[in-house]
Amino acid sequence: MSVIGLAGEPPVTTWSRLGNTDPVRTAVRFPIQVQVQLKTPAGDVDAITENISANGVLFRCDPLPQINSRIEFTIFMPATVMGTPEDVSIHCVGRVVRHQVEGENQKAAAIIDEYLLRA
Repeated sequence: MSVIGLAGEPPVTTWSRLGNTDPVRTAVRFPIQVQVQLKTPAGDVDAITENISANGVLFRCDPLPQINSRIEFTIFMPATVMGTPEDVSIHCVGRVVRHQVEGENQKAAAIIDEYLLRA
C-alpha cells in the first residue's frame, strides 16, 4: 500500500504487509517512545518504539527484522506512567507483520502474541 502525496507527488509512505488483508485494530495505541533491544533470529537490534497497544507495537530500527520473524523485547515503564507504586517491566514475544518506510525512517509493526508484566 502506498500513500500518494498531493498533486500526484511520489509516495510518501510505503508499506510491506504480510498477507493481503487489512489488520483490524481492536486496541487503543499510546504514543510511547522508549528504547528497547529486539531479539531477532538475525541477532539483537536496538529500536525505539513509536506507539504501543495491548496487541502490538510500532518501532523504528535499522536494520528492520524480516516480516513474519519472531521478536522478543522488554519495555520498562515508569511507575508514574503506569499509575503503580513501582516501575513495571513488560516482556513481550511477537512477530513482525509489516514494514513502513518514510524517507530515511524505517519502521516495523509487530503483533504481540505473549506478554508478561512484572512490577
